[in-house]
Amino acid sequence: MRADQDQLNQGRGGRPVARRRALAAGLIAATLALTSACTSGGDGKPSSWQGGTETPAPKAAATISEPKADAKDVPASTAIAFSTTEAMETAVELKDSAGETVKGKLAADGKSWLPSGVLKYGETYTATVTATGDDGRPATATSTFTTMAQPSKQIRVSSFLGDGQTVGVGMPLIVKFSRAIPESYRDDVQRRMTVTSVPAQEGIWHWVSPTEIRYRPKQFWKANSKVSYRVQAGGLPMGSGWYGRADLTVDINIGPSLIMTVDNKTKKMTVTRNGKVVKTILVSLGKKSTPSSSGTMVVIEKLRKTVFDTFEELGPDEGYRTKIDYAQRLTWGGEFIHAAPWSEGQQGSVNVSHGCVNVSMADGAWLFTNTRIGDPITVKGTERKLQNGNGWTDWNMSWNEYVKGSALPYEPPTEPSTDATPDPDVTPTTD
Repeated sequence: MRADQDQLNQGRGGRPVARRRALAAGLIAATLALTSACTSGGDGKPSSWQGGTETPAPKAAATISEPKADAKDVPASTAIAFSTTEAMETAVELKDSAGETVKGKLAADGKSWLPSGVLKYGETYTATVTATGDDGRPATATSTFTTMAQPSKQIRVSSFLGDGQTVGVGMPLIVKFSRAIPESYRDDVQRRMTVTSVPAQEGIWHWVSPTEIRYRPKQFWKANSKVSYRVQAGGLPMGSGWYGRADLTVDINIGPSLIMTVDNKTKKMTVTRNGKVVKTILVSLGKKSTPSSSGTMVVIEKLRKTVFDTFEELGPDEGYRTKIDYAQRLTWGGEFIHAAPWSEGQQGSVNVSHGCVNVSMADGAWLFTNTRIGDPITVKGTERKLQNGNGWTDWNMSWNEYVKGSALPYEPPTEPSTDATPDPDVTPTTD
């Protein structure tokens, strides 16, 4: 029986069953080889008919144009300039060599990103721009660059106004530079100058001289506005190897709308507060030989007590030296609103001053108490026109004239005004 069983365990040809096992194993190996060939092409990539697909490229694309990759001696004021295509969302990130993220924001045109402050001198940064299209796939561009060493030639930027100051509705924002800014650099400087107001108001910068630039809204500031202005000048090239020393930020408040209007015909001043007449004051203006200037001015400074000394200007025959109360300067040439008790008999009827707006002691005290630096005054109907530059004469120019002083093209707001009619109390008028 054992022998018969052993024969059954062999094949019919008398070969051991192990051969069949070997053959079966070979068939299995062939099958595996065939399977492998079907799931991977000759280049090692999955074949699509087995369910594998290549990852498509993002629809969006991003490119950084400035600073260039590996750039050296980059100004510490640099912006990250970039372009994107088919991007639904764009994000910019800037990190220093320690991996710390630098704060900043996109420019209004969406084509550049500006750090919130001056970058460190001699530091290496990496900028990354990520653009995401409607397919949800991000595309990135990077640029690693190194900022310049701290420059030795630096220009100081200063503001006439200080933080927290409250001024009148005609106050221009005044920024000065310690060195003249070449005309070819003024547009770059102006791009780094921003004004934010609450409520929002249209306005523009105007170069008064190579060392001074001012800003005014299209109409007088709205009463009780909050205004913040910033000059990101730190590290900014300003010509001939000079750079801005530091950034400047100032926050101010606008007070009530107090506006003075003087009519030479009636010899009266009308004072309005927030659109309502609150006082009418008799005045005496400049006599024919020294007429007052017609135009729109603002209060430049206030002096409770001072002395007018005109001997050097007018000579021994016409000159005088007089103590003055409640003086408010309107022009650099010496026109003031001030108390003049000696002319109270002529106020309201005859012009007898040397160009100033004379009022009584009582009215001078009232005005001095109620006015602020930057409150506007318009004088009408005199023999002499106000010369631009003789004081803060920003409101003596039309809006179209003022715009011409900008180093950048004027771009009107995209959203139309909701005001049905102009507010007469915030629109200056001149003869």
